[in-house]
Formats: sequence, structure tokens, C-alpha cells
Amino acid sequence: MAMVDEPLFPIAILIDELKNDDIQLRLNSIRKLPTIARALGEERTRKELIPFLSENNDDDDEVLLAMAEQLGVFIPYVGGVEHAHVLLQPLETLCAVEETCVRDKAVGSLCQIGGQMKESDIVDRFTPLVKRLAAGEWFTARVSSCGLFHIAYPSAPEPLKAELRSIYGQLCQDDMPMVRRSAASNLGKFASTVEKSHLKTDIMSLFEDLTHDVRIAAAGKVTKFCQILDPQLAIQHILPCVKELSSDSSQHVRSALASVIMGMAPVLGKDATLALLLPIFLSLLKDEFPDVRLNIISKLDQVNQVIGIDLLSQSLLPAIVELAEDRHWRVRLAIIEYIPLLANQLGVGFFDDKLGALCIQWLEDKVFSIREAAGLPIT
Repeated sequence: MAMVDEPLFPIAILIDELKNDDIQLRLNSIRKLPTIARALGEERTRKELIPFLSENNDDDDEVLLAMAEQLGVFIPYVGGVEHAHVLLQPLETLCAVEETCVRDKAVGSLCQIGGQMKESDIVDRFTPLVKRLAAGEWFTARVSSCGLFHIAYPSAPEPLKAELRSIYGQLCQDDMPMVRRSAASNLGKFASTVEKSHLKTDIMSLFEDLTHDVRIAAAGKVTKFCQILDPQLAIQHILPCVKELSSDSSQHVRSALASVIMGMAPVLGKDATLALLLPIFLSLLKDEFPDVRLNIISKLDQVNQVIGIDLLSQSLLPAIVELAEDRHWRVRLAIIEYIPLLANQLGVGFFDDKLGALCIQWLEDKVFSIREAAGLPIT
């Protein structure tokens, strides 16, 4: 009998280490969960190991983060997708902890698992989890729930879909700004699963409201919404929000918008980009804050593909020159890093005529880092 039990002896040690006061021992054991699971077998892993992890009250963020990561790839160790639902409970607990990186990893793991579950299990087991988190007393649970709706929604029958849309709407109006910010950040993923008839009614009104509230998060999602909607609806619903955000009093809002606005051009097409988007783009290109202008310049290729370089370069040069001569050396360094991109997009002729002198000027800059960066070969 002793010989039969002997191979499991190291496993018993690993399990004991999960309860050890030494953080490194606990972390080591968590990272060896697949080893423990293989030794226990699928049934004992489901009935003993996963419940043990569900009841684990470890308060070390590094241990919890490792657990959240491991559980996301644990389906083979519990017997496949037929039993994937047993992994939901420990991850649901992790979705409510205080540390953001742990919650984010738990949400990511739940998305991995949910993406493999049977539709019936999504409806019967995954969706109730989403609803519990969305109704959680602690705001952390509600924050996490926002990242799971796009997994639950497609499998739901129509009455449940209506309920999920309603719950998401409540999260967009939550008392806690962190919840509303998460709802705005995840609205694009949720919207991509919602039927077009509801996009125009339920979802777009939520987006428009969020652009007046958690503006940075909403600004970062304008391109995602353009890609979901057809060009006409994007012009009707998204562009007015973009125009308003482009003149927002917060440089952080304008910077977030500048980093994504270029992606709208391929969706809108050349005519709409020239008539409606380019004026907003030009206003951001002249923004008083360098980060806003740099975010625009870093994504030029997306607009270049739509309207062509001739129209683009006419408005571009003054902004490049201004950034190249900015009094903050880190701004000058940032624009140098974009020179290979600009050279490739603007062409040899434009580069030689307009930017060559700037490169020579940087070689004489009083800051060594600028001189060094300017002297590096363009690859």
C-alpha cells in the first residue's frame, strides 16, 4: 500500500505548501497546479483541488495573480469542456478582489473558458455568474462583470438578451466612476455581439452618454464603434461625439482620442474622411499639447491609405516642424523616433525637401540623447 501511495507524496507536499505561511512556497505550489492536477486525476481535481482553491483565502496578490492565470488553461485537467464550469467559482471570487491586475487576469481567464464552453453551459452557468458579479455589493465585482457580457450574450435566448442589455445599461450609470469607466472600456466588445436593431437604440445611447461622463475611456473606443456600425450610422452617431471630444478641456481626453481617431478613416471612406474627419484631425494636429500631436502622427498610415499623401502632407509639415523644435527635449526625441515612419509614408522627395534640414539640426542639438538618436541609421 505504501508503494501505491508513494508517488503522491510530493503532491501532498505541494498541496500543503498552498497553505504555508511562506509566500514563495505558496507561489511555487500554485505554479505547479498542472502537476498536482495530473497526479490527482481529472475527477479528484474537480472534486478536491478546485473546491480547495475556491475556498482559498490567500491575500497575497502575486499568488492570486498566478492562480487566476493557471485556471484559465485548466480545462484539460478537469476533464475537458464538459466540466469546464467547475473552474468558474474560484475565478468568480478572484473577480472581486481589490488588486486590479488580479481581477483583469481572472476576467481574461473566464473569457478563455467561456469561449470554449457549450452554449447550454454558457446560459445555465456562465451567465448567472455574470449577473451575480454585476449585482455585486463591492464595486470591484461590478467592474469585472463588464468584461464578460460579450461572452454571455451570443448564446442567450431573446428574453435573457434583453435582460443583459438592461443590466449593462445599469452598469453604465453605476454610482461608482470606476464601474462606468469599465463599462465604457468594454462597451465596444459587448456592442460587437449585439444585434444591429439594438445597436441603434440601446447601445448608441449608452455610448453617447458615456462620452459626457467617463470621457477618456469613451474616447478610446470611437474606432471600435465605427467598425461595428455601417458608415452612415457612424457619421450620424459617432462623428458628433468625436467632434465634441476633440475640443474637450482635458488634454488626456484629446490624447486618447488622437490615438484612435485615425482608425476611423478606412471605415468612413475617402469622401467622408475629407469632408468630416479631416477637419477634426487637423485641429488635433495643432493641439497645444505635444502628446496629442504625437499620437496623431504615429498613426498617419491609416489616413494616408484613404486620402493620399499629397493632401496629408500639406497639413502635416507645420506640425512636424513645431514638434521637432519643441522646448522639451523628450518631445523632440519622440518625433525623431517617428522619422522612419514619416519617411516611409511621405516619400523620398518630401523627406529630402522638408525633413532633411531638421535631421541636420538634431545632430547639433544641445541634448546628447537627441544627437545620438538623430545619428542612428534609419532601418
